[in-house]
Amino acid sequence: MTQLPSPSPHIQAFVDGSTGWLVLNRPERRNALNAAMWAAIPPLMKSLDDHPDVRVIVMRGAGAEAFAAGADISEFGETRSDAGAARAYEELNGAAFASIRQSAKPVVAMIQGFCIGGGLALALACDLRIADASALFALPPARLGLAYPLDGLRDLVTTIGLPAAKDMIFTARRLKAEEAYRLGLIDRLFVDIEGDAKSLCAEIATGAPLTILHAKRALDAVAIRAGHVQEEDIAKLAARCFDSEDYTEGRAAFAEKRKPVFRGR
Repeated sequence: MTQLPSPSPHIQAFVDGSTGWLVLNRPERRNALNAAMWAAIPPLMKSLDDHPDVRVIVMRGAGAEAFAAGADISEFGETRSDAGAARAYEELNGAAFASIRQSAKPVVAMIQGFCIGGGLALALACDLRIADASALFALPPARLGLAYPLDGLRDLVTTIGLPAAKDMIFTARRLKAEEAYRLGLIDRLFVDIEGDAKSLCAEIATGAPLTILHAKRALDAVAIRAGHVQEEDIAKLAARCFDSEDYTEGRAAFAEKRKPVFRGR
């Protein structure tokens, strides 16, 4: 496992084989995100995205108590003191969310324990969310008097639909893992999340990277997800698939009844 340089000690990035790991590393505060952590996410996502060995990226919290208990409220007196300061803070958040959505590689949120507020927004920006029975979800803006970012609301509605999204925001109630799974807030509910997450990543890593990239961009466009690309860009990605060495390899492997070895080119 190789550790990558990080701008903040509270966020770490590692590469382990074909999987990149982005770890929210502030367990003493249930991985609550401070401004420095928000700012560190885009460059670390770029480092993992650019790494030639990485096929899939996993975001998780340090320890088993929390994925992230939200943004660090102790900073709000300074970072969200009024509307102007709140806009600057949301730009910081927005850049973090966008770096996750725009990744060329699948991004999986691995959730244990608390996944609240800004932590849930991070998870919603990912392509897939997996969790174990300890996971607990909530969106508490109505109890804090702040406004939730528009792109975060788009992600929420895309994931669970409008009525369920309104229920979460209006009530600020906490959802246990089973209910979150029924709503579609999480995609898979695992018992052995450490082992099952690694198995899922290994399965994704066997796929053709260019095909997965095309599917990711195309599906985000179909869902009108925040930051989605245009149809002409999707058409270029499709053409790149058909002109690739991987397409030749896939056809040859099928004819020869063997597993293909894809190289992303």
